[in-house]
Amino acid sequence: MNRMLSKRQLKELILYSPQHVARLEAAGQFPKRVKLGNNRVGWVESEVLEWLQEKIDARDNQT
Repeated sequence: MNRMLSKRQLKELILYSPQHVARLEAAGQFPKRVKLGNNRVGWVESEVLEWLQEKIDARDNQT
């Protein structure tokens, strides 16, 4: 089952402002939000965690 993250949960997890997240999404550099209702969006937790792991792996593979 896919768990959804709220804006607040996302900010606590990745430490980016909502504006920066929106810029990354628009550039195709961050998982896209899912519209859950008229005034509610969320992010698939597994996609965000995978994105974070890629960042960690890139850090660990720097020469």
